[in-house]
Amino acid sequence: MLSSPLVILDTNIIFSAMLSSHSGFAAIILTSDSEFFVCESVLVELFKHKEKIIKAGKLSEDEVVRLYYAILRRVSVYKEDLIARENRRAAYSLCHDLDEADTPHVALTLELDGVLWTGDKRLREGLKKEGFDMFYQPAKEA
Repeated sequence: MLSSPLVILDTNIIFSAMLSSHSGFAAIILTSDSEFFVCESVLVELFKHKEKIIKAGKLSEDEVVRLYYAILRRVSVYKEDLIARENRRAAYSLCHDLDEADTPHVALTLELDGVLWTGDKRLREGLKKEGFDMFYQPAKEA
């Protein structure tokens, strides 16, 4: 039996998951056999945009908090300082012309030899052009 890949979630995937507890994103994160990882910066971004998530979503503030807690219980937060310098450099080289803010996600993907789950089509296409093809494709589309 093949083991599930280590999946690195970028900020927009968790943001999308938190808009509704019935979203495909939330369902995959909460029920998949895969192991999920996020960088510390994801927690900062989500905190920064908490009001936007509540306003754009279909959930009350209490429901958003409960869903956030459930998601955090399913993901491992990886300390960005532990990512090898060569993986950070490689990720920066891949991301600097696309969006430098995505560098930690790509670096963590390289570090863990995992797959990146992103909803950012521009990032995905740009990385593919650079030869990066370590992407997560859920069995059930979110």
